[in-house]
Amino acid sequence: MRHMASIGILGSGTWGMALARMLTNCGHDVTVWSFDPREIDGLETTRRQKNLPDMIIPEETRFTREIEEVCREKELLLFAVPSFAVRSTARLAAPFVFPGQLIVDVAKGLEPDTLYTMTQVIRDEIPGVRAVALSGPTHAEEVARDLPTTIVSACRDEATAQKVQDIFMNSCLRVYTNPDVEGVELCGAVKNIIALAAGISAGLGYGDNTKAAIITRGMAEITRLGEAMGCLPQTFSGLAGIGDLIVTATSRHSRNNRCGELIGQGVPVREAVSRVGMVVEGINALPATLQLAARYHISMPITEEVNAVVKGEKSPEEAVTDLMGRAKKSEISAPVVYERMLFQNGKE
Repeated sequence: MRHMASIGILGSGTWGMALARMLTNCGHDVTVWSFDPREIDGLETTRRQKNLPDMIIPEETRFTREIEEVCREKELLLFAVPSFAVRSTARLAAPFVFPGQLIVDVAKGLEPDTLYTMTQVIRDEIPGVRAVALSGPTHAEEVARDLPTTIVSACRDEATAQKVQDIFMNSCLRVYTNPDVEGVELCGAVKNIIALAAGISAGLGYGDNTKAAIITRGMAEITRLGEAMGCLPQTFSGLAGIGDLIVTATSRHSRNNRCGELIGQGVPVREAVSRVGMVVEGINALPATLQLAARYHISMPITEEVNAVVKGEKSPEEAVTDLMGRAKKSEISAPVVYERMLFQNGKE
């Protein structure tokens, strides 16, 4: 018989509410909190989330305006707030969290200055908790419709990752585990920047060739950085890596892709973000990503050009010209690979 968990969800945005619906329908006891009590009032009254108008929130899903209520005696706490609000939310929750509390984070980002991932931020504010990153190619709009989706439960402790796997896995959501929590979180943050680049290219009128190049070379940038940080190479070819990048850089549901498209069409960055109407995490992730690249001496040309466009230092057209005009190089950078292939060819 499946174990039914008591779950508190901090955050009532699209992803938090899509997961609240799914978990409630799976039989779990779900309570949702938001920093804004007006959001709670609206959700209780309408049983609808404004960005998921076709999704009906089950009557069994409860709402609260008190953070103590959403935290107390919960088997699992789900952080579903934007990345910039993870630290402040963790600080509010800390007095009501017991030692060893299981916390799952679904926000994707990096904190400027500290360069922490979101689970690192949570552990910094609430020492002693078991923190899991849940990440992958998962648009809330499709999870809200019970479309088949896959995701990764990442934690260095395998038993903890498996516990989250057991709670979240159902006929519509297949959950894999991965011990490389830092790599999974790095992918989740930086892929949003590459999705901005893909959107900018579409806004400029470029086609599939360009988008494929951006996705492929963007993944190369993320992989270089991750491997320099000690992450597992397999993570970048998995669901949280290339899988999440593909969906974010190509989907009509992607707010980062949409924001980039508007920027490519000439819309000022601030107005583009306003038109999207939701948090554009790719813009938030730029400062920390570039700080990490500098720390580990990693070349990230696409990321650097997106940053220049976002900061108004270059037009999108100028950024493309500079990317295409970079010095010649090999796709395979390690000389030892050439030496090995030449040796093998000589033996044939």
